Amino acid sequence: MAAPDLIPFNKPFIAGKELFYIAQAVTFGNLSGDGHFTRQCARLMQERFSIPKVLLTPSCTAALEMAAQLCDLGPGDEVIMPSYTFVSTASAFVRMGAKPVFIDIRPDTLNLDEALIEDAITERTKAICVVHYAGVACEMDRIMAIARGHGLKVVEDAAQGVNSWYNGRALGSIGDLGCYSFHETKNYICGEGGALCINDPELIQRAEIIRDKGTNRQRFFRGEVDKYTWVDVGSSYVPSEICSAFLYGQLEEMDRISDRRQEIYLRYMRELTPLQQQGLLQLPEIPEGCLSNYHLCFVLLPTQALRDELLEHLRSLSIRAVFHYVPLHNSPCGSQFAPGLHLPQTEQLSARLIRLPMYYELSAGDQQLVIDAVRNFCLSRVSVTI
Repeated sequence: MAAPDLIPFNKPFIAGKELFYIAQAVTFGNLSGDGHFTRQCARLMQERFSIPKVLLTPSCTAALEMAAQLCDLGPGDEVIMPSYTFVSTASAFVRMGAKPVFIDIRPDTLNLDEALIEDAITERTKAICVVHYAGVACEMDRIMAIARGHGLKVVEDAAQGVNSWYNGRALGSIGDLGCYSFHETKNYICGEGGALCINDPELIQRAEIIRDKGTNRQRFFRGEVDKYTWVDVGSSYVPSEICSAFLYGQLEEMDRISDRRQEIYLRYMRELTPLQQQGLLQLPEIPEGCLSNYHLCFVLLPTQALRDELLEHLRSLSIRAVFHYVPLHNSPCGSQFAPGLHLPQTEQLSARLIRLPMYYELSAGDQQLVIDAVRNFCLSRVSVTI
């Protein structure tokens, strides 16, 4: 068995009351979902983020699949999205028979380049799915204006964007639909979990039906019908009450968790900026009007070869850093939707990126080891290569 990393890439954080709330959930006797803690989590997010309706789901993938169904997509319909994203962004729409139309990203934020959207719109385009990479917002004002001008739905993949803001509005609250992730690699966690944010009130009733196996059971529970029955195609998109109880303990401490991540992020920025000024690496940017949740911190090396070399250097020091994503348009499945497609920014940025360790309990000493390792590599290897 391999020895554990001295400094892991991620370490799930326990805020304090998670086990207490899980014990309460067991005592309440409703473990299958939509109990006390599921309702509390939804209410907290609705109030904090000014979202008309939040439905908790077993994952962000599940939330994206619900969003795709609510967009009323059919075979041959097109959805514009970045290629630089996790597979769930595309697969949710492909499951509905739609075709993902991949466009390039911006070099500053690594978000979808809003200037390329209009040229990608055709008579088959039905929706735009934006991805708020690293918890930094896409240019939503312009994107929403384009969408409204063409009668398109907007889905926000805010898996990394819970508690991030754009011009005073929470990510996930701006498009027609938003999707959150509470996977253990995210800021606020429950192991596996997600949420669908419904900002168009006309979609709420159908979303409830899709989430509850295609039945109108929620209307039955509210006394609006005398029995529930199968009324639409749906699936089992309700999370366990145990997961919701854990999540509630996290959401209560949202500010504390965000403040700590900001502290870690800003230290990386402060310590590594001199290397950027020397042209040895590139750091993330947060545009004006965007308030980040500091989900991740990445560095961009000048070349893929240097990126790979730095990864190996960190690994030799028992520091776990990672890269992502393999662009979807170059993947075995994604390439069939866009054969021969070339997205220069997506391809070269994804090949040069490293994500640094980032978690609540990252100590000052361990973070300094990471910083020193990156600095020493850049000064000894990058400076003689470029």
